[in-house]
Amino acid sequence: MKTVLVIPTYNEAENIERLITALRRLNLDLDILVVDDNSPDGTSTIAERLMKKDKKLHLLLRTRDKGRGSAGVAGFKKALDMKADIICEMDADFSHDPQYLPALLKELEKGDVVLGSRAVSGGSDDDRPFLRRMLTVFANFYIRLLLGVPVRDCNSGYRCFKRRVLVALNLDKITTKGPGIVQEILYRAHLAGFRIVEVPISFVERRKGTSKLGFKHLYRGYFLILKLRFLRLIGRLN
Repeated sequence: MKTVLVIPTYNEAENIERLITALRRLNLDLDILVVDDNSPDGTSTIAERLMKKDKKLHLLLRTRDKGRGSAGVAGFKKALDMKADIICEMDADFSHDPQYLPALLKELEKGDVVLGSRAVSGGSDDDRPFLRRMLTVFANFYIRLLLGVPVRDCNSGYRCFKRRVLVALNLDKITTKGPGIVQEILYRAHLAGFRIVEVPISFVERRKGTSKLGFKHLYRGYFLILKLRFLRLIGRLN
């Protein structure tokens, strides 16, 4: 079975080579797809250099319609075009430790979607500031309350999908351009009846580079949840 790991990037020159090296040390039969939004720091140039020695490393360079959400959709579509049976996604900043990827893939034997979760037994989020941890706790409560998703860590962007999930969701229907794509795809997968499984991970703060997730993204995320709930109520989301 072919597995494609999608890594959306923007200004991750300090991390991308280290991450790819760490992933290759896992000895997984894995294609890696870097989806870069034309980073001014040269992230794509590093990926292109590494591709010369790694035939299973690929680059999707985007110069238009930028954003975390559209990058995720573009990466998923490309992975499907590559005939992937399993599509995974992770951040490039090492907040998602590569060491957990084998466990996520293993759990696909039990579910259709597998999330790396901070909020289940064995998971942790202790590395981040207290306020950020409390915001995450509240966000998860808010999402579960409004959307009814039976998941403890609704904000996890470290995840694996069976091909049939992304095909069934029809990626052209995804509307979110920003980080809220994580919640929208999770909700749509839940509504479609796919089994979602969580695997404990330790989430850590990035050590290099600058975070792109600010309070304005969190603020927009809360309104996105209200929008998804409303669309569901009027029958425009199923």
